[in-house]
Amino acid sequence: MKTSLFSLACASAAILASANSGLYEVKEMGSQKFLHPMTYYQEKFAEWMALYDVKFESAEEQEQALLNFSEADDFIETHNSGSHSYSLGHNQFSHLSWDQFRDHKGIGVPMLERKSPLRRLPKNLRAFQVPESKDWRDEGAVTTVKNQEQCGSCWSFSATGAIEGAYFLKNGELVSFSEQMLVDCDYEDLGCNGGLMDNAFEWIEDNGGLCSEHAYPYIAKKESCRDWSCTPVSHSNPTGWVDIDQSEKALMEAVAQTPVAIAIEADQMAFQFYSDGVFTGSCGTSLDHGVLAVGYGKDESGQEYWIVKNSWGDSWGKDGYIYLEKGKDQEGGQCGLYLQASYPEMP
Repeated sequence: MKTSLFSLACASAAILASANSGLYEVKEMGSQKFLHPMTYYQEKFAEWMALYDVKFESAEEQEQALLNFSEADDFIETHNSGSHSYSLGHNQFSHLSWDQFRDHKGIGVPMLERKSPLRRLPKNLRAFQVPESKDWRDEGAVTTVKNQEQCGSCWSFSATGAIEGAYFLKNGELVSFSEQMLVDCDYEDLGCNGGLMDNAFEWIEDNGGLCSEHAYPYIAKKESCRDWSCTPVSHSNPTGWVDIDQSEKALMEAVAQTPVAIAIEADQMAFQFYSDGVFTGSCGTSLDHGVLAVGYGKDESGQEYWIVKNSWGDSWGKDGYIYLEKGKDQEGGQCGLYLQASYPEMP
């Protein structure tokens, strides 16, 4: 079985801004046609800048950002005027062109082989009676949505999310664990240039555990390892991890008992501006983003979904989450979420 060391800067969630203040006067916007007069976009763009506290270093930079924003606004309006199970909306990515958004993922890291054979599901998961719906947030097993910012560290957030859930289920305490410790110290992975959740689980196991977020805070850049500066949380070292079979049934059985680290392809404009509803949009299986499956369910129309926690802050998506289509008739599932799912086993 092959898997990827994420070929991404994992779609960073920070805004490009500068210390300058105020709006520059836009003289012209070229020959591109939009759905509305330019004054319409300028007013919305000014409101967006104020909401996200965005400033630009030059009139040229602001003009390009306004152009990108206008294109995004038309894309969002066109989608939302149709009949879809999900809606789009502006967010902190609205000033980025499609190419800029893709560049934030740092695509290009080669595929890797897993170090060990696929691990089998434990017997307790095989025999488990799977409920019709599950949401680990309701049971206190999920920390608040975090923000990886301009660092391709999504893999570390996916891994800590799975560790946080497993630790809670074992010890009855929800601890926010340190992504920065993984970024700095897990040399099998590439810090802000991508990584693999299984590698992170192995590092935590070998290290004897992971420090808390408070003890080793996130700074969104790779620095020298400071594992000497904190003491790992007691009983936070996994005894191993399970690579889940690539099927909906296997993932559902696993998510019914623990939050699960998964990988998806997030390389699409509709994903960039996802706001609400069940994402049924077209997406591939070229995995480039690590996230966390925290549940599943069904909406009022009967549409099934997976509840997926992202690491782009709570202003993206539905309070930082995306609801991905469940039951997708596609190899690997919606956006490839079955292909690289795993969870740690705690002592």
